[in-house]
Amino acid sequence: MSKEYKENLKKKLDIKNVNAVPNIDSVVITMWIWSMVTRKWHKDFEEFEKNLIQITGQKPRIIKAKQSISNFKLREGMPVMLQSTIRKTKAIDFLDRFYKLVLPRVRDFDGISTRWFDNQWNLSLGIKNYNIFPELWVDDVTIPMGIGITIVTTSNKKEESQTLLEELWFVFK
Repeated sequence: MSKEYKENLKKKLDIKNVNAVPNIDSVVITMWIWSMVTRKWHKDFEEFEKNLIQITGQKPRIIKAKQSISNFKLREGMPVMLQSTIRKTKAIDFLDRFYKLVLPRVRDFDGISTRWFDNQWNLSLGIKNYNIFPELWVDDVTIPMGIGITIVTTSNKKEESQTLLEELWFVFK
């Protein structure tokens, strides 16, 4: 992040030490795939993996179920989720593309709710269909799937996190 950005944030939050200015630690992108396993639509998740590689620029890891849940037809060891964590400049580049290109494509988007902050003041939001990312072609997505994005910050207060994201041009309700 640039020095101007840190100086602006330092003035807005009235922080004396530059090292105490909140930062973006990482961005975690997740895609739940367990419903595909239970329906037996896909034994292979190459399409989802390939699309997440195009979106994030790195290969996602496959997270498997730790225990069986009979009501959900879920067995221990089944693939449940694809997850990719991006940090530093890749995270900033992803967020730049996200708020400039992806969020305007979301239908009826009127801003990010402040209720989407968790107890550690990280912002978590979900998108119903991941084909709105500009990196993907229409032919790349055969099965629409939701995607979850968590922006992990280093701040201690909700106001700091919100100001940090507003400085990055995020729009809040």
